[in-house]
Amino acid sequence: MKKFIQTIQNIFKIEELRKRIGYTVLLLLVYRLGSFIVLPGIDPTMLAKLQSTSSEGLVGLLNMFSGGAFGNASIFALGVMPYISASIVIQLLGLFVPYFRKLQMEGESGRRKMNQLTRYLTILILCIQGPAYVANLHNQVPVEAFVAVNKLGWSNFMFNLVSTVILLGGSMFVMWLGERITDRGIGNGISIIIMIGIIARLPFALFAEAAEKFNSTTGGPLLLIVELVVLFLVFIAAIALVQAVRKVPVQYAKRLVGNKQYGGVRQYIPMKINAAGVMPIIFAQALMLFPLIFSHFDATRGFAAAMSNYTGFWYNLVFGILVIIFTYFYTAVTVNPTMMAEDMKKNGGFIPGVKPGKKTVEYLDSIMSRVTLPGSIFLAIIAILPAFATLLGVNNQFASFYGGTSLLILVGVVLDTLQQIESYLLMRHYDGLMKTGRLTGRSGM
Repeated sequence: MKKFIQTIQNIFKIEELRKRIGYTVLLLLVYRLGSFIVLPGIDPTMLAKLQSTSSEGLVGLLNMFSGGAFGNASIFALGVMPYISASIVIQLLGLFVPYFRKLQMEGESGRRKMNQLTRYLTILILCIQGPAYVANLHNQVPVEAFVAVNKLGWSNFMFNLVSTVILLGGSMFVMWLGERITDRGIGNGISIIIMIGIIARLPFALFAEAAEKFNSTTGGPLLLIVELVVLFLVFIAAIALVQAVRKVPVQYAKRLVGNKQYGGVRQYIPMKINAAGVMPIIFAQALMLFPLIFSHFDATRGFAAAMSNYTGFWYNLVFGILVIIFTYFYTAVTVNPTMMAEDMKKNGGFIPGVKPGKKTVEYLDSIMSRVTLPGSIFLAIIAILPAFATLLGVNNQFASFYGGTSLLILVGVVLDTLQQIESYLLMRHYDGLMKTGRLTGRSGM
């Protein structure tokens, strides 16, 4: 406890870190307050049905990612998912379109151009999702709730247009908040905003599960304790997945003045079991939401119904396969064996028994593929665990924390943020956050 208090004191002794944390907290408060501001012209006391339908199924995931804003008919109802969807499309284009591939290789200037294109695509996606969300409001909310139409004399077209523009502006503002947190705060802004939304729903989910178990006549409290223990074990497994590292040996020959060689110093290239972090599961989840979006958030008809049953076989099979595919895809984007081989060659390093150059690239690529396979399968298993929890009797809201996107985002974002804080502490010659060594986040090597 004394060590923890000392670490907190050290954090606030560093002026830059103190300002960054304060700035991040301030922007997150703005985001949370905006989540409760209802769209103009809607009576907030008549949203009970919308909130009820937004607590289950795939729509419940949308509501959780937005921190409850989706079910509150908030100006931030669409959250950052349109931005994430646009990011997926732009990164996929980087694999197949030469222009985008060139931008990826141009460094900072290329990154700025891709970010700008991502924003434009986000606006286009919002122009589709905004009217779909408003149409869903007309289906879920009583007619009497639309005060602007009933009492102020607005036409339905005018109300839909104004609401769509406000939703578009709200989502872009949330995206701007995320970018400001990344630039001037601490951690990755978009990821932290999603994490805060998930954390905001955790007390409601836990209360709903506890109420259900205590009202049960067959050992409900004991089952709740067992569920919490299992949740803790899954949480530990997720941390192990995010931090797991495999080390590939590299022999370095150190040369001193006078061309006198000192060899025999063995070092390692750390290759993470899950180098892609939580991004594959976020990307896969965003794709799984596409059928729901284009069916006006109505998951009761056709293909959307089949792919919205998150406890069903086909949904979880497709979801698991997408997680594995995106794990390989994002690993290929973030880890470049060619660049690693060139850096090793420049520093006079080599892998014993492997020729420098093309052979080293092939060797590193094969090792990365083998290491990524078990990591991607483990990630897919954790991704579909909420379905099994629901089938075993856990409340729908609470089951989403038994793995899946929510748990991995919580683990990955918390570790990344703590790693950044620890780097500030170590740069100022303070002790880190962990006694047993450096904290490892989900970001690159």
